[in-house]
Formats: sequence, C-alpha cells, structure tokens
Amino acid sequence: MAIGTMLLAVAGIGYYFAAILAGFIYKLDLRAGIRAARREAQPGGKKQQPTVSILKPLKGLDPSMREAFRSHCRQEYGAEYELIFGVASLDDPAVAAVEELKSEFPLVRITLVHAPERLGANGKVSTLLQMLPVARHEVILINDSDILVSPHYLERVAAAFARADKRPVGMVTALYRGRPHGTIWSRLEALGIATDFQPSVLLSRMVEGVKYAFGSTLAVRREALEKIGGLKPLVNHLADDYELGKRIYDAGYAVHICTEAVETGIAAYGLGGFVSHQLRWARTVRDARPVGYAGLLVSHGLALAMLNAVVSGFSLDAIFLFVMSFFARVALAMEVGAGILGDHEVLPGLLLLPLRDGLHFLLWCGGFFGRRIHWRGEEFVLRKGVLERQGAVIMAQGTGGAGKSN
Repeated sequence: MAIGTMLLAVAGIGYYFAAILAGFIYKLDLRAGIRAARREAQPGGKKQQPTVSILKPLKGLDPSMREAFRSHCRQEYGAEYELIFGVASLDDPAVAAVEELKSEFPLVRITLVHAPERLGANGKVSTLLQMLPVARHEVILINDSDILVSPHYLERVAAAFARADKRPVGMVTALYRGRPHGTIWSRLEALGIATDFQPSVLLSRMVEGVKYAFGSTLAVRREALEKIGGLKPLVNHLADDYELGKRIYDAGYAVHICTEAVETGIAAYGLGGFVSHQLRWARTVRDARPVGYAGLLVSHGLALAMLNAVVSGFSLDAIFLFVMSFFARVALAMEVGAGILGDHEVLPGLLLLPLRDGLHFLLWCGGFFGRRIHWRGEEFVLRKGVLERQGAVIMAQGTGGAGKSN
C-alpha cells in the first residue's frame, strides 16, 4: 500500500507542475491578447464592437451585490449595452436595489423583469427564459448576481469574440476569484477556487481546449444561442453554465476565455453550509464528467502526500515527498491564484493549504456517493445532469448566493 500511495503522491506533484505550465502558457496567450487589443485601439485599427444585453437573474440580496451591480454600470465600452434584471417575485429584496441603481445611473438602460412562471426545476434558467424576450442586442451576456467587474469588462469580452480561431467564436467565458466573507470556511472555499479549480481549468484548456463555460461569464452570440435551441433545453439542468458552453462547442463554435478575471462573493459559510456546497459541486462534476471526476484523484497531490506519510509511518522518504508536494502546491497557488487571478487572499492563506486540501480530498471521495443535493432553498435528486425536484427545504446558513449558478 505504501508503494501505491507514494506513486500517487509523485503523480500529484507531476500534476502540479503540469498545471504551472498551463498557467505559463495562458499568461503568454494573455499577453498576446493584450497586445492585439492595444493594436486595435490605435487609430484605424479598432473594429466595431458588438452591442450587449447583460442578463442577471436575482433571488435575494447579498451584501456585496449593490457594488457588483454598480460595476456593470461603469463600463467604458464603445457600443451600446443594457442591464436586464429578473426576479420571480416583486417582493424580492433585490427589487429595491435595482430601483436604486436606476436612480443612480440614469444614463444606463436598466430593465427589471418580473418572471413569475416556474418553467422547470432550475429556477435561474426559468427566470432567464422570461428575461430573454426583453433583450435587444447581438450578444447575450449572463453572469451571477454578485459578479464584480472592472470598467473594461465588456471591452475584454468583445476582444475575445474578435480573436482568431479555426471555428467562429460563439461564446466567451471568464476565470474568477472568490471574495470571502468572515468565516474560515468562506476563506477555504475562496482559496480552493483560486489555487485548485482555476488551475484545473487552465490545464484542461492546455490539453483539450475550452469546451464549457462558467456562471461568472456566459457571453453568447444570439445566432449561436438560437442554433442550440436557446436556453429552454437547460431548464431542468443543474450545471446550466457547463451545459450551455458544451452545447455551443458541440454546435461547431469556439469558446474563448477573456483576459479579465472577475470576482464573485463567497458566502459566510458555517461548516454545514461549506460541506453542502462542496458536495453539490462534487456531485455536479461527477454527474457531468464521470471519467474526468475519477481522474481528479491526481489533482489531490498534497492530500495524497499526507496520506503516504501516514501509511509509511512518517518515513524520511515520505516526509521529503510531502515537503516537495507542499512547495509544488505553493508554487501553483502563487502562479495561478496570486499571479493570473490577482487574488490577494492567496498569500496569507498558504498555510491553510494542507487543511483545505485534506478536507477537499475527503469531500471528493464523498462526491462518489449520493445524488441528493440542496440548491437555492430546495432539495433535488440529480440524474444525468437533470434535476428532479423533491420539495422545499430550509437553507443552511450561507449555502449559496443570490442568483448564483455554482
């Protein structure tokens, strides 16, 4: 058994170095994209930018949402854009925040849509389906309610659509970092996003290209959306963001990652909320990509090195392997989390990596079992990506943000 755990720990170190390489390649592409954008900004070089409808389905009001809304109203963009918010009930506390936004930014076209119909198990997609008829523009951009962006966000999304590719670019998505609130569990989740999940995205990009998307940014050309039958086929899917990107890619379009890393709020989880959210993520990934989920074993290099040390009785070789794994893990965290994503929480959180990775390994194991999940105040059973509604539940404290897809 000790030889097996040792080989797995070595494979984990190899995974870390491969992800570091993927981050380096992404940075080269990022710089090339920035240079191309600068050339376009020269007189006579700028292409016409597409008009954009930003759709934000809302449910409840998180503390950081108002500033996230404002960031979308401060865009330095050369074409017309609009913001469309949707709520299932006019009693939703987010309604008042949208009305305040209209008063604060009278020059921005802001529309509030009442979407009372429940068209399927996925309440967010139900709301989006009732918002779409109001959208006026060429590009439909959907993102989570608490996504915070820079003033150049739309400009960078448009530049990604203009990037050369063998396929027509039908969709643009974005990397993201987490903004923790208050608790150790919130910090651990944000640390995992920046130093584990996003590096895995970059490694996947290096190996097979981008074939899916994230709820942080789902920007899609209207013609591509119509080609896959719109959003209606997703109304019973949990991973609607993944499914939308996959279907766009399968329809013959390219999916690009834009040069902006956006920011999402992480709820002030208690332990129960943290475990529930992580298990939902794990079961969603396992359901969508079962073989890929099993292959994530090697991404748990630090946890495997800890396990190897225990199994070997803390031999010198095992301790040396753990130290090697820890420093490779730190290098990956700094390369992607601190470097590419610009996450300032990564450096002070480095000593939490063994705790975070140990817990995450256990939750990954737990993800192989069960199909029942809690999402947006309801209980579902997940079967082949489709949600089967079981009935209302009381939401654990901090188990998710308003209008979030993750």
